[in-house]
Amino acid sequence: MSLINKMLQDLDARGTPDGRGDAAGIRSVPERERGVSRALVFGGAAGLTAAAIALGWVYWKRPPVPPVLVSVATTPVAASLLAPVSAPVPVAPVPAPVVAVPVAPVVAAKSEPVFQAEETVAPAKALRRITEKAARPAAAPMLKTAAPAASERILDGKQVTPQQRVENEYRRALAQLQDGRVSDAMLALQQTLQLDPRHQGARETLVRLLLEAQRPDEAARQLQLSLALDPKQPAQAMMLARLQLDKTNGGPAALDTLMRSLPYATDNGEYRAFLAGVLQREQRYGEAAEHYQLALQTAPDNSVWWMGLGIALQADNHPAQARQAFERAKGLQTLSPPLQAFVERKLVQLTTASAK
Repeated sequence: MSLINKMLQDLDARGTPDGRGDAAGIRSVPERERGVSRALVFGGAAGLTAAAIALGWVYWKRPPVPPVLVSVATTPVAASLLAPVSAPVPVAPVPAPVVAVPVAPVVAAKSEPVFQAEETVAPAKALRRITEKAARPAAAPMLKTAAPAASERILDGKQVTPQQRVENEYRRALAQLQDGRVSDAMLALQQTLQLDPRHQGARETLVRLLLEAQRPDEAARQLQLSLALDPKQPAQAMMLARLQLDKTNGGPAALDTLMRSLPYATDNGEYRAFLAGVLQREQRYGEAAEHYQLALQTAPDNSVWWMGLGIALQADNHPAQARQAFERAKGLQTLSPPLQAFVERKLVQLTTASAK
């Protein structure tokens, strides 16, 4: 107010040479009109003052450079935050001056995107993402080492029984045999017998392959192992006895083999006839004749066995019974020509002996 009043007084003083306000030509303004003029001047001065203050505030508070969002990977703040992380983050060159990134205006997306070095994200979230990304390679080996254990549990979960393993190995051997891989088949059969020494199919197949390969000693050893575990195998006993008879002085061994399995072949005519032939070879004619007779009870029309019975009876000094046996063999007409001729000679011999 005082500034405006002084301005008015100066104007009044400059109106007359002597500074009086009642000079000629100048009329005093009535008190009412003077009040209205002062109000307008006051309002204008107040408006100008407010505008000057506002402009000065804006000018002094204006930042020198507008805030710029920059890459987290290129800011000093992010670099300091990422210092403890073992995984290196590539830093791109920055052409413009780097300033601090305001955190408040950045709004995180609802779905977290995959972090890249060029993204503009909040430093805290960037640090979390880089930390997680650096931790992933350390977790990978754990998954790799856990995978074989899971697969082993699955294999154990199949619960393959020992018998199934044996059959699988035996089928593999047969498949190799069909492919002509005899050596591999032998190895697979031996593996089958290691898993189950009582597997007769594998044993007999292996013995046959060994015999075809001209390896009779190994075949005999396999048969001995099998009969030692289970003597109730007349067919294997006969096979082993034949191999033993091929040896010099192998009769006693063959006879021992047959006698041990005889209790399990009482109704087997082939077995008894074979045993009778071994007994006859060992000059045990009476026992041989007995087993031939038991064999013929199972096959009365076997001309070969009748011929064998006649030989045993003749050697055991029973010529009459021997002659009857030879006549039965001749009458069946099933002998081969050489054997038929042999029987006829025996009949002539016995007839001549009885006529004397």
